[in-house]
Amino acid sequence: LHLSAVKLAELHSDLKIQEKDELSWKKLKAEGLDEDGEKEAKLRRNLNVIMTKYGMNGKKDSQLVDTNYIKDGTESDTLDDPRLEKLWSKAKTSGKFSDEELDKLWREFKHHKEKIREYNILLETVSRTEDIHKNVINPSEENMVKEEILHNKHRELKEKLRSINQGFERLRKVSHQGYDTTSEFEEPRVIDLWDMAKSANFTEKELESFREELKHFEAKIEKHHHYQKQLEISHQKLKHVEETGDKDHLNRNKEKYAMLQEKTKELGYKVKKHLQDLSSRISQGLQHNEL
Repeated sequence: LHLSAVKLAELHSDLKIQEKDELSWKKLKAEGLDEDGEKEAKLRRNLNVIMTKYGMNGKKDSQLVDTNYIKDGTESDTLDDPRLEKLWSKAKTSGKFSDEELDKLWREFKHHKEKIREYNILLETVSRTEDIHKNVINPSEENMVKEEILHNKHRELKEKLRSINQGFERLRKVSHQGYDTTSEFEEPRVIDLWDMAKSANFTEKELESFREELKHFEAKIEKHHHYQKQLEISHQKLKHVEETGDKDHLNRNKEKYAMLQEKTKELGYKVKKHLQDLSSRISQGLQHNEL
């Protein structure tokens, strides 16, 4: 796959979560608790997202050109959207961002790209389900259940589209004006969660509690970013030492690399699991609004 050390660690974390979710689903299915197949469909969508994200779906245009991202990592991938490319180009040449801020902004752009990709995969899934549903002649209780599944998927699409629109507006604003030093959060995933939480059906006390949890979550993400960078640096050193042929030095670097790799995988899993939990809570609050 030609993935970097960081991407391999991320793939490991994503697959670990997918495996855990599939094991949970198998228990539910054995107990007859997924009769409508919605949970199974969601697992398939999640796997499709993972395969697309890491270029494992057999489509050449979805392969990520992912090189080492220590200094020039911001140039190692494309945004696949002329509007995003234009905003990014403007931000890079504006002189309003330090190197560190540009790295942070690039993470926001990449996060936005992933949201669009996930939305498109879900949209394709919904379209296929609708086509199948239209071809059914006789209405039945099973079809009523499928209509409810479609309704839930349309609601999920609506939530994702709202998040995409909010995210693009934020990117447009930041690209033109620079970062607001008084901003409460910096990590794009946390900013998304906070914006959605403010729209959900939370009491003031619940919202304040959620704010504090997001602060802890952001600190966890920053720690993960730190280990990702250290892993890439260690990977570069390891390749350099391999060329020199110094066995003792090579063994020490291999040990350090292995330690960083495991720590990065572990933190990546914890971050993504925490993100799932937080997103689920917000989704429940948004659904309550619609009721």
